[in-house]
Amino acid sequence: MSGLPAMVPRTVVNASRRYGRWGVAFGPRFFLLLLMGVLWLTLAFFELRWAYAMLLWDCAALLAWGVDLLRLPAPSQLKVQRSWHGPPALSVRSEVEIALVNGSGIALHAVALDAVPIQLRSAPPELELSVAGGGEASRTYAIRPSQRGAVTLGDVYVRYQSIFRIAERWVRVPLEQRVQIYPNLEEAKNQSIFLVRSRQIEMEKRHTRMRGIGREFESLREYREGDEYRDICWTAAARRGKLVTRNYQVERSQTVWIVIDSGRLMRARIRDLTKLDYAVNAALSLAQVALYSGDRVGLLAYGRKLQQRVPAARGSAHLRQMIEQLSTIHEETSEADHLRTAGLLLTDQKRRSLVVWLTDLAETAMTPEVVEAASLMMPRHLVLFVVIGQPDLSELAAQRPSNKEQMYKISAAQEMIHRRELLLARLRERGALALEASSASLAPMLVNSYLQVKARNQL
Repeated sequence: MSGLPAMVPRTVVNASRRYGRWGVAFGPRFFLLLLMGVLWLTLAFFELRWAYAMLLWDCAALLAWGVDLLRLPAPSQLKVQRSWHGPPALSVRSEVEIALVNGSGIALHAVALDAVPIQLRSAPPELELSVAGGGEASRTYAIRPSQRGAVTLGDVYVRYQSIFRIAERWVRVPLEQRVQIYPNLEEAKNQSIFLVRSRQIEMEKRHTRMRGIGREFESLREYREGDEYRDICWTAAARRGKLVTRNYQVERSQTVWIVIDSGRLMRARIRDLTKLDYAVNAALSLAQVALYSGDRVGLLAYGRKLQQRVPAARGSAHLRQMIEQLSTIHEETSEADHLRTAGLLLTDQKRRSLVVWLTDLAETAMTPEVVEAASLMMPRHLVLFVVIGQPDLSELAAQRPSNKEQMYKISAAQEMIHRRELLLARLRERGALALEASSASLAPMLVNSYLQVKARNQL
């Protein structure tokens, strides 16, 4: 993905500031010194003068703490930098690096805590760093985003001590940063690799093209036995005095619209992600493959109102724009307005195009509104209607009941599945490409369906 480096959040760096009213504390070895002073207290039971010895010991410990505190560098002498090793993407593991720059001449032992939101990892990381005087040390921690969209990282908090670890300073480093969590970029990258390999195979078979591989003119060649008469270019044959056949290739510069339903039905969770998350990841994979194939790709994401609209275009800058918009799509609690979206797309897109509609079906005895909306598109466009399946429903329908209660549950699950199949069959009868896909196979199924549409020249 060519725009990947530009999607990496920028590196931020700042000097530390005192944390709290005083910003100082006792180190672990100070308490060890106080514990050693308790030994004098045991002798004080036999002789009172040992109690004075204990007080002198405690005063010496306080003095050592003060001396060690004065040796510690001022907060302004420390800097902290946060850098990213890759763009944060949904369910993709990446790393963030925290670097501590020591501007003093004293070696330090520090513990840094980065205020990371729960969308990136379950608990804020605590990183131990040992940095020499005038040097720099860094540590990394892993993140695995669980939610798309913009999140804010807070400040970094540092506790640092000298090598004696008697005194301690607390500082805060203002590194508040807002970053964008993108869809699953790794999945889209894998689909691109698949496309490159498919193109290599297609080039190897170029001299033996099969029927129905497209009707866009590519080149002329001499007639061979077995070529169709309709492919003969008679004007070229008249000029050359021999039969000449047209070569065709898969059409380019066609339009693909990806329509994503973000209504209440897409809030259902499958494993750790919602159905909308799977739809967004699959949409990114399809958009990248279609753009690399030379087609123009547009995006419509809608709930009760239109969330995102990206006009159909092509190019790497357009792909970057689509990634940005896909990352902001969110679930809604109300039913989506499917008919309004269909009307908007019919108004915007006059020429025939491929409309990929990612949605789910409501469990109702009536025809769902989304089916009616997709039906409105069919006279003008080729509709690829994709429903995200519910695995637990299929598992329940396949079970054998052992009691009356289970029988009712299994019967209800089977009826729901049968109703969905009837609705999809009705769409197929009207000319749509309707299918139900599991969350795991959604992206590969979308890409394969798109390539089949191109190969069969269905547009």
